[in-house]
Amino acid sequence: MIKKERAAYIQNRLQELYPDPPVPLDHKDPYTLLIAVLLSAQCTDVRVNQITPLLFERADTPQAMVKIPEEEIRAIIRPCGLSPMKAKGIAGLSRILLDQHGGEVPADMAALEALPAVGHKTASVVMAQAFGVPAFPVDTHIHRLAQRWGLTTGKNVAQTERDLKRLFPKSSWNDLHLQIIFYGREYCTARGCDGTVCEICRAVYPERKRAKKTLKA
Repeated sequence: MIKKERAAYIQNRLQELYPDPPVPLDHKDPYTLLIAVLLSAQCTDVRVNQITPLLFERADTPQAMVKIPEEEIRAIIRPCGLSPMKAKGIAGLSRILLDQHGGEVPADMAALEALPAVGHKTASVVMAQAFGVPAFPVDTHIHRLAQRWGLTTGKNVAQTERDLKRLFPKSSWNDLHLQIIFYGREYCTARGCDGTVCEICRAVYPERKRAKKTLKA
């Protein structure tokens, strides 16, 4: 298969497996999604979904969050890891949302990336999942699979994102990034598949005999 053929096969198969992929982080609005995505850095979605109810019981709006001492935020989110940085980010972005955005999460990539502790991936997730704006957030699962499937040379997540955006229709980005994540967790894990084991790896590279080495993000 050439690259475009691999991409078309992968998209069709993922659509069959995950026709309506859910957002894996529990939330009720753009603000709670933003906080959940921030907490998910170097933490599993399962753990985040265990912690956010405790945090959102105390505060689920910027107005309420700025009234909570940063030390209390840190104590609640400690199981998610990196709690000092994340607590500072949550407190800081909540204040900025009030001061600069009328207490609302902006549906603007640049404005999101300007918030404390919000990087490009977090902003992309919020744009895609909260506002429905086409984006292609690349996490470790997507970065790994895109390399195994020959969709990118994968030197870094920025390059992987650019390559995937060129390959797939813009209308598919928001579902596709979730579909790849779910497939990577279920079938093409870091240890469970080396580029020769799972269904899609075997289909797009049927002659591959050796493990596919992937570059870390």
